[in-house]
Amino acid sequence: MEKTINDVTIFCDGLDHPECVAVHSDGSVWAGGEGGQVYHISPGGKEVTEVVNTGGFVLGIAFSPGEEWLAICDLKKACIWRYDLLKNTLSVFATEVEGAPIRIPNFPAFDKKGNLFVSDSGAFRQVNGVVYKFSPDGKGVIWHHGPFNFANGLALSADQKTLYVACTFLPGIEQVTINEDGSAGERSVLLHLPQTCPDGLALDREGNLYIACYAPNAIYRLSPDGELITVIHDWEAHTICNPTNIAFGGKHHQQLYIANLGRWHIARIDMDSPGLL
Repeated sequence: MEKTINDVTIFCDGLDHPECVAVHSDGSVWAGGEGGQVYHISPGGKEVTEVVNTGGFVLGIAFSPGEEWLAICDLKKACIWRYDLLKNTLSVFATEVEGAPIRIPNFPAFDKKGNLFVSDSGAFRQVNGVVYKFSPDGKGVIWHHGPFNFANGLALSADQKTLYVACTFLPGIEQVTINEDGSAGERSVLLHLPQTCPDGLALDREGNLYIACYAPNAIYRLSPDGELITVIHDWEAHTICNPTNIAFGGKHHQQLYIANLGRWHIARIDMDSPGLL
């Protein structure tokens, strides 16, 4: 299943160093820029609209289960934004949790009940990352105190019983059991990835975990039985350049969209298995 650069297409170009990507059920693709831009990209990739600007540096984004709003992590503003799609309004969702200021809000992930998990990477090069959890009514707690070694991308398993956490400077992937009452359970290291910088995560319907590493410009796939393969590696760093967040979408939900922080485009690869809905 290893792909070559010839398998990769440029879905959309001309963005401001996109770190994130999310796909709406209408087929549109959303991304963010380092100048605070939030982009709406038509399903075909030809039309790009800046729908709002946070004035910061947009990291991860995620749609709520009903797609009423978009959660936006902002590095520069050190906050989480709420963008209401129907009202076209942007408001601050959270700047602190349990009285402590949010430091580096990196990636948001919703569960099926509307709870929002958010990774906070912590201070750069210090092992003090945490994971927050916000209830549907917006109340936030420090769900897991870690400490994680730069908590980054998140992904929820299909059964909603496991939260995967990309830890950039571990480097590798950790997993945390989600207890029946929603609290954090057992934590363990799922995978060590030496000499990489894991960033974004995505799951397919077969339980494979995809890991985007902005170094060495590669995407890996970890199967449920622990087999690790390289999906794509761009040693030239031209087409896949510092890949960060990834998301499934497209026809039959079988295309993987890749944000390239080191350049100006969203790349796309046709995959063998459809993504997890």
